[in-house]
Amino acid sequence: MGVIGLKINKVQNVNVEKIKGKENIDTDSIMFTELLTKKRDKQTLEKLNKLIEDIRSLGKDLVEKRTVDNLLRYKKMIREFKKEAMEYSLRLEKQGGFRRGGRTKILKIVKKVDEKLIQLTDEVLSKEKKGLNILKLVGEIEGLLIDIYT
Repeated sequence: MGVIGLKINKVQNVNVEKIKGKENIDTDSIMFTELLTKKRDKQTLEKLNKLIEDIRSLGKDLVEKRTVDNLLRYKKMIREFKKEAMEYSLRLEKQGGFRRGGRTKILKIVKKVDEKLIQLTDEVLSKEKKGLNILKLVGEIEGLLIDIYT
């Protein structure tokens, strides 16, 4: 074997070792990224559950006292929930863990929530309506919000 043969073998061996080293780094990096993603997803689900609890509490307040202030706090909390849920669904979609047609389903539910909020606003602003209609709408909205992330 000549000088050229030795150089080729040396280059091939170095390249193989470099590739093996990169595989280990990439695997570790991927595992760390997956761990971070799972932790972030768990935190997001916990936050969504907390927001649902807050929405339920504000919904009860709204049923008991139909004030514009209670309505505004309720609507603000729902906006925050929708924002978090949409960001969560986008992350799932990017990770490939989102079921087919899931985004369309969420958008339809969000549209229904918005329609129910308009009805709720009309009910609260109309002092003549009974509390049962408001209770019904609050319940429907909470059900739709839970459907978003289940």
